Parts: sequence; structure tokens; C-alpha cells
Amino acid sequence: MGSVTIANTSTETGDRLHQVEMPMFGLGVYLMGEPGECKASVLYALEQGYRLIDTAMAYGNEHEVGEAVRESGIPRDEIFVVTKLRQPHANSHEETVQRCQQSLANLGLDHVDLYLIHAPPGDIDARAPVWRGMEECLSNGWTRSIGVSNYGAHHLDAMLSHASVMPSVNQIEVNPWLQRPALRAATEGVGAVAMAYSPLARAHKISEAGITDIAASLGCTPAQAAIKWCLDAGAITIPKSSNPVRISENLAALEVDLTGTEQAFAALEESYISGWDPTSEP
Repeated sequence: MGSVTIANTSTETGDRLHQVEMPMFGLGVYLMGEPGECKASVLYALEQGYRLIDTAMAYGNEHEVGEAVRESGIPRDEIFVVTKLRQPHANSHEETVQRCQQSLANLGLDHVDLYLIHAPPGDIDARAPVWRGMEECLSNGWTRSIGVSNYGAHHLDAMLSHASVMPSVNQIEVNPWLQRPALRAATEGVGAVAMAYSPLARAHKISEAGITDIAASLGCTPAQAAIKWCLDAGAITIPKSSNPVRISENLAALEVDLTGTEQAFAALEESYISGWDPTSEP
């Protein structure tokens, strides 16, 4: 399936610390709110070979992710679990530590593999103490790595003044219609890896001629073409689906060869934001 080494880079020495192997492809579980929906989806995905599951306290389904991980029969160290600190909870060092413990209790796990700040804290003065709280969660072993989500280049730059270690991951919306080369480069510039959510732009564009023509030329579905574009761009990619057929279809995207479609994909770029975009906030 492929993996990438993520690491939190020391701002003092430049050393890559807390290095972890992370799968490049996984399942997102946003908007899986029906009782049992998330658990069934995660169990099915794990059976099919997925090994990365991305949840968040804000999604309200951490407990079902944890149940699925425990009941899957797969060794815990073979499943990479990501969760996130809700933006309204990112207020202080102390609250960050408290909410991480709460997520672990929800999941029923003794650690997660990656803990992310879901978006830049609304209070600019809280950003430094919140990150110090994240660093404490890392040093306590509650998470194997720490990162951010929905951070713009200016947010990452500001972290250099107060962080002991920089994020290992920046999870942002990336897809063929929102390619974000500058933000992906800024993410790499601080030693982090881009992680693409909404790789299908919430299905807003998946029936349009540009992507359907590419898919037809490749003999795959439009969703598979879009997912593989994100992966080939170097982004960890987490399409969301609770439909078993779609979960399997998305996994098969890994086998698609996009050779020869580079210009066609470049033509899809339109800076289209399908959902939330805190990257542009102050």
C-alpha cells in the first residue's frame, strides 16, 4: 500500500525526531454519525487492507473507531490511528492535555499514532501554549507524533518562533480542483508531510467532464483518478466513505497509472474549496 516516514523536526537542531511510518492511504470517517455506521465502515476497511483510520473528537465517533480497532483482530501496532483536537477546545496548554486524554478514553486506546490540532486556535495568543500542550502529549507517549490541520503557510511560519518541534503533518483539503502547490511546498519546507482530506471535493466535481474524460482514458472511475492524483502528488490521502463498494473502489485507486494525464490534471485546477478553509484565517 505504501507508507511515508513522518517526523517532528527539532527547531533547535533540525533533527528529525519521533520518526513514524505512516500509511499513505486510509479511511476518513467524517460525517459518520449514525449509530454503528462508523464502526462497520472501519471494520470493513480493515478487512479490505486499510491500515490508516482518521477520526476527530469533533466527529463524535472516536468510540466506534476504537471498538473497530479492538475487535478487528489486527495487532494494534499495525493500525495507524489519527485523531484531532477540536478548534473550540484549543484554548490553553492545560486544555490541550486534558482533551488528548479524553480522546484516548473515547477511543479506548493507550495511545494514538498522530494527534493533530484540527485548525489554528481562534485566539492567536493561545497558539503557542496549545502547541506546548501538544508537545507534552508527545513526550508523555500518548501520541507517537503530533501535527496540525488546516494551517496556512503563515501559520506554519509563526510556529518557528515558539515550537520545540515542528508538525510532522499538515492535513489540508487537496484535490485535483484545489491543488495548492504553494501550501504543499510550505508544509514540506517545515519538515511536514501534506495529508489530503476531501480528495474528491465532497463529490461536487466528480461528474464533470474534465475528470470523467481522464478516468475514461485510464479505464478507472473518476474517484479513483482523483484519489491517485493526490497520492502521486505526495499527499497522504484519506477519502471518506461508509459504502462498502466505495471503500473497495477507493482502495483500488492505488493500482491506477496516471502516466500521460499530467496536463489534463493541471487543467482542472480552479482553487475550488469544497468545505471549511481556516488556512486563510489570521
